[in-house]
Amino acid sequence: MTEEYNVDKIKVLEGLEAVRKRPAMYIGSTDERGLHHLVEEVIDNSVDEALAGHCNRIEVVIYEDGSISINDNGRGIPVDIHPDYGISGVEVVMTKLHAGGKFEKGAYKVAGGLHGVGVSVVNALSEWLEVEVRRDGKVYRQRFERGKPVTKLEVVGTTDSRGTRVTFMPDREIFTTTKFDYHTIRRRLQEIAFLNKGLEIRFTDRRYGKEDIFKYEGGIAEFVKYINRNKNALHDVIYFEGEREGVGVEIAIQYTDSYAENIFTFVNNINTKEGGSHLSGFKSALTRALNEYGRKNVFKGNEVLSGEDVREGLTAIVSCRVPNPQFEGQTKTKLANSEVRRAVETVVYEKLSYFLEENPQAARKIIEKAISAARAREAARKARELTRKKSYLESSSLPGKLADCTSNEPEKCEIFIVEGDSAGGSAKQGRDRRYQAILPLKGKILNVEKAGFDKLLENDEIKAIISAIGTGIGDEFDIRKANYHKIIIMTDADVDGAHIRTLLLTFFFRYMRPLIDNGYIYIAQPPLYRIKKGKKEYYAYSDEEMREIVGDDKATIQRYKGLGEMNPEQLWETTMNPEKRILKKVEIEDAMEADELFTILMGKNVEERRKFIEEHAKEVVNLDI
Repeated sequence: MTEEYNVDKIKVLEGLEAVRKRPAMYIGSTDERGLHHLVEEVIDNSVDEALAGHCNRIEVVIYEDGSISINDNGRGIPVDIHPDYGISGVEVVMTKLHAGGKFEKGAYKVAGGLHGVGVSVVNALSEWLEVEVRRDGKVYRQRFERGKPVTKLEVVGTTDSRGTRVTFMPDREIFTTTKFDYHTIRRRLQEIAFLNKGLEIRFTDRRYGKEDIFKYEGGIAEFVKYINRNKNALHDVIYFEGEREGVGVEIAIQYTDSYAENIFTFVNNINTKEGGSHLSGFKSALTRALNEYGRKNVFKGNEVLSGEDVREGLTAIVSCRVPNPQFEGQTKTKLANSEVRRAVETVVYEKLSYFLEENPQAARKIIEKAISAARAREAARKARELTRKKSYLESSSLPGKLADCTSNEPEKCEIFIVEGDSAGGSAKQGRDRRYQAILPLKGKILNVEKAGFDKLLENDEIKAIISAIGTGIGDEFDIRKANYHKIIIMTDADVDGAHIRTLLLTFFFRYMRPLIDNGYIYIAQPPLYRIKKGKKEYYAYSDEEMREIVGDDKATIQRYKGLGEMNPEQLWETTMNPEKRILKKVEIEDAMEADELFTILMGKNVEERRKFIEEHAKEVVNLDI
């Protein structure tokens, strides 16, 4: 029987101080990301009630005035007086930093909210917050303004239901934007519903009249099916669960005919983007189980599949319930618990081995897919040799000759990957050769979404990029060997330029992902217009800027179609000079969404691509026909 969740279960670690003065210390930033962190904090509390088995429904509503409410049918925050503080449990939770039932045993076995900073921070950073608790047949309500109680906890009615509703308005004095993004919240709520089978989440956005209901009885098995909906699956989703050393393990696996590897890991609903011990355990058990099955049933000689071979075309969700999760690093998205590795490894090896023996048809398809990847592995050895060598790069065999920089300090160096010889020539002449390297590409690189690893390494442009950057690719990748800490994609501002940029981003996302994760990849922003007014020249990077510069005077306007139209001085002045240029850093907000986008745009499914283009055609800003 679960112990009672009463006020004595709430332990305060420290008082609420300095949150409003230094909000970024608590929520990371005061931009859109920090704003949505507030919503996560409140939702975490409701989800923890679901994890504990006390809640099966959560409702999230964005109102017309920009406020938001999160309502659950859990046990309700304790309302009795806290023995140490002389105030109600509700007021303790709302006004004391790191206060809650997660620090005392008995209230929660596992909790995702341990990862965050507590609902008191949400309260501190809101213009106003109202909490309504339905408990013991009564409805309690209390209001706060900028973290301070402006009413006492009052009984305002009776009820047959139970639970907690938190409604708040983010503070305009704190945040650069207080507008909640429908898609960001929708994505996270759907993810939570997938991770908690049977939990119903209703999301209403009254600003746009939108409503979504998420409920997945199949849980993460449905999650994998959803991720692979635009891919060709080789078999039905494999799902199994188990428990070892108090750690709950859930796994869902499906292979497709694609070449990309997609493993998403979660601990107590937290997306552990950097992986950790549970990911290591999964990979180890997967490789071992498939090799053992292959040796007994499929292999003809002394074949051995590598980890990279068995993960080609794999989509997997690894979801763990851990009583005391330990996270590494500032971002706290890498799991450190060694016992979780053991638990995951044991469960995956046992259950997957059993599945393979019982399902020989699916097993053979998986093994054959891995053998096919292994055949291409000989080509992968070349990747190890493709670290940069001056003599090699300066040889005539390269499609676009690298003009290197003189500095040997990678953190100060940058490389421009430039479309075409003409622009490459201008860039070479206009650059600062001390720290700027230029690699011109001839034509379009291979679409890696549709090609295997062996084909990838036969492509001259891709070989040149791998050679120049120096990190290797795939499992050989080592970011410490990067020759440049800024890799800048510089293409024309037309349809072909956009296509080349997308091909390059697909390659970096699939085979050199840590370059993106560590903030090494940038996109250059060349000007769209050159404007002459009298004797003065101006450059405009958007139509709005051009109209602003032109104003009511007479002016001569030149619309740039390509980088090659600029001479070296103009290219330096507008696009390459660190003092004046505009660079866009490439970041991955949501890896699953990025995977889906690359699959649709660059993959084999023509019908899905057509649908996507039709759906988003109206969003096009610059179109050259």
